[in-house]
Amino acid sequence: MAIATINPATGETVRTFEAHTDEQVAAAIERAHERFGSWSRTSFAERATLMRAAADLLDAENEQIAQLMTLEMGKTVKSARAEAAKCAAGMRFYAEHAEEFLRDEPVDPAAVGAKRAFARYRPLGVVLAVMPWNFPLWQVVRFAAPGLMAGNVGLLKHASNVPQCALYLEDLFRRAGFPDGTFTTLLVGSGQVEKVLRDPRVRAATLTGSEGAGQSVAAICGDEIKKTVLELGGSDAFVVMPSADLDRAAEVAVTARCQNNGQSCIAAKRFIVHTDVYDDFVARFAERMGALTVGDPAEEDTDVGPLATEQGRTDVAELVADAVEKGAQLLCGGTAADGPGWYYPPTVLAGVTEEMRVYLEEVFGPVATVLRVGSYEEAVEVANATTFGLGSNAWTTDAKEQDAFITDLDAGAVFINGMTTSYPELPFGGTKRSGYGRELSAHGIREFCNLTSVWVG
Repeated sequence: MAIATINPATGETVRTFEAHTDEQVAAAIERAHERFGSWSRTSFAERATLMRAAADLLDAENEQIAQLMTLEMGKTVKSARAEAAKCAAGMRFYAEHAEEFLRDEPVDPAAVGAKRAFARYRPLGVVLAVMPWNFPLWQVVRFAAPGLMAGNVGLLKHASNVPQCALYLEDLFRRAGFPDGTFTTLLVGSGQVEKVLRDPRVRAATLTGSEGAGQSVAAICGDEIKKTVLELGGSDAFVVMPSADLDRAAEVAVTARCQNNGQSCIAAKRFIVHTDVYDDFVARFAERMGALTVGDPAEEDTDVGPLATEQGRTDVAELVADAVEKGAQLLCGGTAADGPGWYYPPTVLAGVTEEMRVYLEEVFGPVATVLRVGSYEEAVEVANATTFGLGSNAWTTDAKEQDAFITDLDAGAVFINGMTTSYPELPFGGTKRSGYGRELSAHGIREFCNLTSVWVG
């Protein structure tokens, strides 16, 4: 894929960029490596001052960067504003809490025959972040804010269709006062990633993206014995039980499926509904999905904009066509509009069966599948019948059922009566083929630290 800004609302190529040469990449790695020596020795207070300055700049430029996100990957401008604001809040969260999260952990010295004994979190060094286009700021900031506050330095290989967002982030940190080499954007294609990963000065990698990309990075880093954190795909279950508030569940279900134009790893994708309330819930859900406004993402009243890439729309259309051909019923949507832009309407598929591709494959667009179950046990079985395990939702007011879902749903996050969301305060990540490791919270900042045992006699 060329490194270019292509407006998904029109298909127009707005701007193209030359990839960095091998020499430029090597120079950037060397700058980062040299910077780590001094940056890792700065105090938490110094780092926090700069991180808060970056947050202030981002807040001041909220509208500017929101418009840029909308231009590059098609999210609605109102959701882009919210993403930028969330990034600023995440920066302030780690400015406030990094020192606490990485505080020395004392051990009873008498137990180990020492005068002093403790565990200390020390930064690893240069970390490569391979990031996707769907949340072009937040995905990066949830690595960069804890990573830089821990004393690491970052290299960013962003998706090739959001180069201006990638360059903005480097410039944001520079203008906030972070020293040269602390955070650097590499304009490179996927073919150049392996060389970066194999450079001995690069100590670790974090990736948010497809299963295939995760497999590649994990294999290379496994060969090099380097730490990785992977956040990959998801096919999140949204379970609705008889005691649920159906109106509220249907309202949230629409947002959970269509946020970011349906292009979110933690979007609810499989709606598993108990037979006692199936007809009532599905009627409410399909009506709300069909009422969403699809259009120019720059317009304030748009609910769903275009998909980010033409291939992405093709993939979604093929999955829907396969399901319909094999007997699924379209309750709304299902046909892409003619005209410019990569739009696909909110779609609800009922009667989905195991021989349809949508039963197991992740649909990265505003398409929901609804499945009828007859019991709690069947709901859990269907929810867990996927290779993914990122997030999950369960709707029930029964306290025993709530506790059971928390125990039985095989996912990195279980949200009861609410939409799966990433919060700085909570760890974020998956299980099974959704990846490993955690971002955010205290757990996220510790992922790229050397937990050092200290014994003083």
